[in-house]
Amino acid sequence: MAEDNQGQPITSQQADSQLDPAFVNAVNEYLAVADAQTQKVGPNGPSLALQFAAARFNAHHFLMAVKPMYAAQERQSFLDSATAVFRKMLNQHLDGIGEERGIDVGDSELTAEYAAAGVMVGRMKDAATQTPAEGYVAAAQAAPPANQA
Repeated sequence: MAEDNQGQPITSQQADSQLDPAFVNAVNEYLAVADAQTQKVGPNGPSLALQFAAARFNAHHFLMAVKPMYAAQERQSFLDSATAVFRKMLNQHLDGIGEERGIDVGDSELTAEYAAAGVMVGRMKDAATQTPAEGYVAAAQAAPPANQA
């Protein structure tokens, strides 16, 4: 399963030292393929294809990792964990990209985690101190940067 470091705030300056460059390259390669497909068929097809491929890969990976005699009893735990990780990543990207683009994306499900880490994003920020995120999405970061104030 994925490590539970997904909600930790990280600045773009920390990105290079905290993320494996091979991971960032892999993400960028997948996104390049999706972008190319989007140009050919529009935005809906590639998104669904990526989700379908991720589901197939993760099901395959689960069945390779679990002992066959435990697959049935571990199924629900695997589904719950994978779903929770994906939902958290979606929240992080909505929050981060919304912050970067100055779009109100509504209240985050990660508000408590952000507050505990001292991160101010979106509606959490005081309207007078709002500033755009500084490239953390471009640096392949999912979590909003820490408040610099």
